Amino acid sequence: MSSPDDRAAAVAVHDLEKRFGSFVAVQRVNFAVRGGEIFGFLGPNGAGKSTTIRMLCGLLAPSAGSGTVAGFDIRTQPEQIKLNIGYMSQKFSLYEDLTVEENIDFYSGIYRIPPQRKAQRKQWVIEMAGLSQHRHTRTAVLSGGWKQRLALGCAILHEPPIVFLDEPTSGVDPLSRRQFWDLIYAMADQGVTIFVTTHYMDEAEYCDRLGLIYRGELIALGTPERLKTELMQEEVWELACDRPEAAMEELERLPAIKEVALFGRVLHVVAVDGAEAARQARARLAELGLGISSLEKIAPSLEDVFVSLIEARDRLQQPQAEVRR
Repeated sequence: MSSPDDRAAAVAVHDLEKRFGSFVAVQRVNFAVRGGEIFGFLGPNGAGKSTTIRMLCGLLAPSAGSGTVAGFDIRTQPEQIKLNIGYMSQKFSLYEDLTVEENIDFYSGIYRIPPQRKAQRKQWVIEMAGLSQHRHTRTAVLSGGWKQRLALGCAILHEPPIVFLDEPTSGVDPLSRRQFWDLIYAMADQGVTIFVTTHYMDEAEYCDRLGLIYRGELIALGTPERLKTELMQEEVWELACDRPEAAMEELERLPAIKEVALFGRVLHVVAVDGAEAARQARARLAELGLGISSLEKIAPSLEDVFVSLIEARDRLQQPQAEVRR
């Protein structure tokens, strides 16, 4: 897989691997992230996302391979890495029994903010998070969106050049998600590198580049547009019909159709030969008396691409597993 020049990279890893006994959680991963880039790291639960981030943040030693973050070696300089990054988890890493100000003061100490800058940085976080009226409020009673912005502010108090965000918008409302991404864009405009994991496909579209990790392996790397245009070999057709759940079960049995997924009240039908798949779908649904209101070829979504890549990898590995048996 191609990657930016490592000399200009804020994050770079080569054959990075983590094993827990006989289990390989991350397997020979290679990528680089440019300074100021918003890099999305995607994958299902258990794919290796958090393990990779923990190695990059200096929290977990790799079993093999190498890497640098902000110019520091992930094997030999984990403490320097911790001082030069911000990290925000989906749990927000806040102390709920402390007030807004007390949380900020705590992280000011953790990040060794110089005394002469503490007041200015605290005020910046409070204003950025919109908490001017709640600076003495206990964090536990804040809304999810306010906690989210406060957690981000605490993570970047020391103005790090690289910020790792692990599922940062999980569990917050759509408006707070949109406002949070406005903050991410503002940081990237100032040259901050953002490494973010998310399971929201619309958020993946906001990233400059994406990496897809599955079963510990990086199986795709590129811009959202490249993933949708170059890595999706099959056609995607959108089908609106009566009783889509029942129709999906029937369509999955047709030989021309590779896979079917429900998107709201419509189906996405994936096939190598879309025209033949459409013909078979029309005939089968007519037999069942399920009326079709529309059936048309569409551009694949990122979710279509990721489902296709993951299923292709499963098909590739299945014969190997059968041989091993």
